[in-house]
Order: sequence, then structure tokens, then C-alpha cells
Amino acid sequence: MLVTRTYCDVWMIQNGTMIESAIIGRSTKGFKKYLFNFITAMPVIALVNSFLKLGLNELKLCFRVRLTKHLYDEYLKGYTYYKMGNLDNRIANADQLLTQDVEKFCNSVVDLYSNLSKPLLDIGLYIFKLTTAIGAQGPATMMTYLLISGLFLTRLRGPIGKMTVTEQKYEGEYRYVNSRLITNSEEIAFYNGNVREKQTIHSTFKKLCDFFLYISHLQLFLFFSRNCIFISHNCIFVSCNYNFFSQLWTCFSHLRLFSKWIFLIIATLNLVIVKSGANVLVCGPNGCGKSSLFRVLGELWPLFGGSLTKPERGKLFYVPQRPYMTLGTLRDQVIYPDTHEDQKKKGISDQVLKEYLDNVQLGHILEREGSWDMVQDWMDVLSGGEKQRMAMARLFYHIPQFAILDECTSAVSVDVEDYIYSHFPVEHFQNALSSFQYYLHMDGRGNYEFKPITPETVEFGS
Repeated sequence: MLVTRTYCDVWMIQNGTMIESAIIGRSTKGFKKYLFNFITAMPVIALVNSFLKLGLNELKLCFRVRLTKHLYDEYLKGYTYYKMGNLDNRIANADQLLTQDVEKFCNSVVDLYSNLSKPLLDIGLYIFKLTTAIGAQGPATMMTYLLISGLFLTRLRGPIGKMTVTEQKYEGEYRYVNSRLITNSEEIAFYNGNVREKQTIHSTFKKLCDFFLYISHLQLFLFFSRNCIFISHNCIFVSCNYNFFSQLWTCFSHLRLFSKWIFLIIATLNLVIVKSGANVLVCGPNGCGKSSLFRVLGELWPLFGGSLTKPERGKLFYVPQRPYMTLGTLRDQVIYPDTHEDQKKKGISDQVLKEYLDNVQLGHILEREGSWDMVQDWMDVLSGGEKQRMAMARLFYHIPQFAILDECTSAVSVDVEDYIYSHFPVEHFQNALSSFQYYLHMDGRGNYEFKPITPETVEFGS
């Protein structure tokens, strides 16, 4: 098909030359003849172009199938996938490399084949035609010029390879922060971290745009780019605009509570929660609706009936079982969703943050990292128990009037758990029932009990 396309190009040039000659010579007969030839040949040339494009697309698909199969064979061999994600950080964003980058690579390789083979064939045919018409001196001079200019441009393109790698790195980071937002959307919503996550996404996208701008200016300076790089301003900034944690509950009136799957959990829940300072134990079997109740309190789920009255915004802090570690410094993990500027406005020093870490027995992490400004992928650096303790350190930092603790120390040992709870009135749940004044027990069948805890109250499950 490439050879046929080249002969079509040569025929088009010759036929176009004859049309121009007929126009210059004012030959109506010749003009009509060659114009008719042009119109007749157009469907054939279009068919050749279509088959050529079909062949290139099939070549791209075959190449991508074989390369993807080979890469996944290596990626899923033994524990390679685990080691890449947890033990070796030299290759980041493996999902992007195995999907988008493989597609781009296959397209580039196939385009390289067509962009090399056809021009070489064209050059060979044109040199033959020119040599036959005007001799060998002209084609030889042209080839010398092409070789010298090609070597010069190749030399200039050297740094662009490294820049392309950096560009893909920034693209991967931008995609990664968006995927984190989707994966941890519930935890971010409970923390009311939409503003902080928007700042992270915007800063990551700004780095990407600044690098694009740098490459664009460099290509303009070197004069080897055929097209300027335009930075699109029609990008979608993913941000959560939830206004969660507005207020804490003081009263439930005829509240109908549904789970995510619209199953009725509690038919009618009428509660009047006691004032600030009293502790309420929410308990019941798995799937009874404890987390669903917390999602309604956090305004993640809507009310399907009844009314919900809550105090002012900012007096509730939710500590989930699966804590969220944001992208940023060690300081950011403690003060999330606040920023460093917010911390300064509150008048809380880094020494006070160190005390909060000591309260949850994480002071050694600051000593290990050496600075509050150390940036790590904290979701991987910290263990499950350390992440839960870091979430408890946030509780000490924000000092809310009310807190919801949703099995937030399930991965923490009992002795460390007791040490953490010794720094505020709530003791270890299972072993200190007397620390609570009330309990709400849901049986998972639509029934509940809300009663004061007395010495006669029997301890029950979580």
C-alpha cells in the first residue's frame, strides 16, 4: 500500500503539472482531459488511502496486543506487581504505564514505520525521476542538505527525550491525585477536605501546565517544532464541593434511615442526645447501620424523611476506621484538612504538634523523618496502625466539641489504645463501659434501644 500510495503521489504531481501547462497554454481540450483524469482517479486514490489507514490501524492493534500481553506476563509474574507498588518506587503510576503509555508507544512506533518507509520510498523515486530529467548533481546536492539538516535537528532534539519523560511523570501525578480523590472520597468528605484536595489538584495541574509552557518556549526557540504546543484551558478540575461536618446532632425527629442500597435499617428513630460532655456508645452487629447513621450525620447521605437538627458547623470531627493520608508533608498529615497557614492562624506551634504525636506514640516518626516538611507517600510509608494513630493525632489538633469514632483504633494494640484514650475522657470502649452515659443499640432488623448506661447494663458487642 505504501508503494501504491507513492505512485499515486507521483501521478498526482504529473497530472497537476499537465493541468497547469494546459492552463498556461490555453488548451481547453488538454485542460478538460487532465481534469477528467483527476476526477476519475480520485475514488481510486481515496480507496488506497483508506486501505493504507486500515493497515496501519491493524498494525497498531496487533502491536499493542502483543506488547500488552508481554508486559502483563512480566507484571503479574510472582509478586512483581506488589514489589513495584510497595517495595520499589523507581516506577510510579504503573496503571498509566500499562494503559495509556503503551497505547502511545504503539502508535508512535507504527507511525515511525510509516513516516520512515514512505519518505524513503518517495526520496528514491524522486531522485530517480530527477536524475533522469536533470542529471545527478541536483539530487546529490539536495540529499547532502537533507542529511546535514537531519543530523543538526537530531542533535537539537536530544534534551527533548528527557523532557518527554518528565512530562509523562507530571501527567501521571495529575492522574494519580484524581484517582486518590475517587478512591478515598468518603474519608475526604468526612474530614471536610474538599478545599484542601482542590488545592492539591490545582497545584499538581499548575506544575503540568508550567512544564508544558516551558517546552513550548523551548521548541519555539530551537525552531524545530512543526507545531506550537498550546495549553488547553478547558480542563476539568475535580473537586468535591461537599459542605460536610456542618454541625453535630442534638436531636433526631422521626428519622428514617436507609443504607446505600435503599434498604430500611431503622423504621423510626426518635432520639434526644444529651448535651456536650456526655459519651454515647453506638453498637450493634455488622450491617446494622452504624456507619449509615454516621454518613447521615455527616450529610453524605440524604434524609428520606423526618428532620435532623444539628449544632453549628465545625463542632464535629469524624475519625473513620480507614484513615486518609493526604499528599504532602508530615505536618499536613496531622493538621489535615487545614493548611500550614491555617495552623499559624490558630497559633499552634510545631512543638504542640509534636506533643500530639507523642499522645498517640508516633513521636518517633518525626525523629525518623527529621523534619515536619518531609514529603512522602504516607499511605504506603505508614502501617495500618500508624495511620489510625495519625488520625487520632488530628483529633487532638482540631479539638472538636463532638467526635465520632468509627472503630478508629481497630488496628491498634490494646495498650497503645488505652494510652491514647487516657489523654481525653473516653476510655477503651469494650473494657470501660462506665465511661459512657448512654448507649444506642441497633439490632439490624429495624429495632433499636437508646438508654442510659447503669451498673446493671450488660456489656455487648461493638
